[in-house]
Amino acid sequence: MLRAVFALMLREMGSTHGKALGGYAWKIAEPVLGIALFSYVASLAFRSPSLGNNFAIYFAAGFLPFVTFNDVHRRVAGSINHSRQLLAYPAVTFVDAIIARFLLAFMTQIVVFYLIVVGVEMIYDTDTSYRFPRLVMGMCIAASVGFGVGVANCFFWHYFPVWQRIWRILTRPLFILSGVLFIYEDVPETYQGLIWWNPLIHATGYTRSGFFANYDAEWVSFIYVFAFSLIPGVVGLFLLYHFHRRILQQA
Repeated sequence: MLRAVFALMLREMGSTHGKALGGYAWKIAEPVLGIALFSYVASLAFRSPSLGNNFAIYFAAGFLPFVTFNDVHRRVAGSINHSRQLLAYPAVTFVDAIIARFLLAFMTQIVVFYLIVVGVEMIYDTDTSYRFPRLVMGMCIAASVGFGVGVANCFFWHYFPVWQRIWRILTRPLFILSGVLFIYEDVPETYQGLIWWNPLIHATGYTRSGFFANYDAEWVSFIYVFAFSLIPGVVGLFLLYHFHRRILQQA
């Protein structure tokens, strides 16, 4: 299994990033441009962010876990289609394909996270106090949600192709609702109870608590976010186990 996963990871690195325009450089450039744009616009409209005194590190703390979820989910959901030819061999299973794409996506985002944070620190005096266990846990929350939802969509996207279009429409507001641009405490109390159910706001909130020592995000629930990740993941694996051959036979 480990040999198959490693081989699939190497294949992914060569086929996806090696041949793409800019390769891995674009994985760094995309969030950098997003953070720079948000920081510039916010600096024109506000005197200071909700936490700290630097817009770049404030947005990076929310934007990077969201990008991690998005990348992990997208790659896990496309595992079967991406490795369709290799899955014809008995030595390679759909579980191998899912694990390989998850690990590569998550490790890539960890490197991107590190490089961007170091870059921001070299440019600005952010006056942040890092708590690394919280940074790691925040990114793990984002990755776990992306994995669970991605496994479920790995079945639904291929078995019901129309669901992929519906999913894209339904999740467009996620960027706004996931705490990338604001913190949970900024939301009026009337709506806090609703937005709490979005697991991604737990990821962005806890990641931010790793950047700012005066912010603990005590409302974050690990039980909820990991249960949220586990349920669609288990359901997705169950469905894939029973129907992955039928999916592979589809054109």
